[in-house]
Amino acid sequence: MHTTNSINVDFIFMLTESDKTVADAQQRLQGVLAGGAKHIGFKDVGLPFPELRRLAKSIKEAGASLYLEVVSLDEESEIKSAKAAMDLNVDYLMGGTRPKVIAPLVKAHSLKYYPFPGKIIGHPSILSGTISDIVESAINMAAINGVDGLDLLAYRFDGDVPALMKAVCSASSVPVVMAGSIDNEERIRIVHAAGAAGFTVGTAAFNGDFPAQESGLEAQVACISSINQQVLRETKRTKLAG
Repeated sequence: MHTTNSINVDFIFMLTESDKTVADAQQRLQGVLAGGAKHIGFKDVGLPFPELRRLAKSIKEAGASLYLEVVSLDEESEIKSAKAAMDLNVDYLMGGTRPKVIAPLVKAHSLKYYPFPGKIIGHPSILSGTISDIVESAINMAAINGVDGLDLLAYRFDGDVPALMKAVCSASSVPVVMAGSIDNEERIRIVHAAGAAGFTVGTAAFNGDFPAQESGLEAQVACISSINQQVLRETKRTKLAG
């Protein structure tokens, strides 16, 4: 993943629905790959570990970057998930709320670590606090040795989401990925405008929320990728014109 001042924005497809890995993730993967996804992940809940191992192997063999997002809230589960991430040889460990515990644990592995800034409540996860609280958390997390980026649950925040995104991206010294409830073109455009390094989509694609020309997951993934590439082209033209 690139730095925050890059105009590239990665689209990360999550084989998840309602913050859990879908039961038929292995079968669904083929449609995701056919749709053109190059960054693919899943959560640490929803499937037994042997099935996650098989899924991880398939994603890596397809040449995609592999992501594991931690949504477990207790410390023991978070540590277990971090160890699982190393065992699965993921490229990115996303989420979790204890970087002082997890960063030293994963530092010997080549994975990149992107924890959640702010206070996370419940499952599905909600981001609580004020914008200034979350920005302060982001600055503090980014300063921890071994934290490579941040995973911001922007649309799980009950407030001015575009302002939150911009504030965190501006304050952070590391890349910021937007996760959770990105379900239309307008929100993708807001993610780009904020200066994010990437965004995740899962549930919205399984629900068929994007205006694809055909039904099915492959068409949803292709539609999201097309929207993302279109916004990237517009951004590049604007920068060149400026």
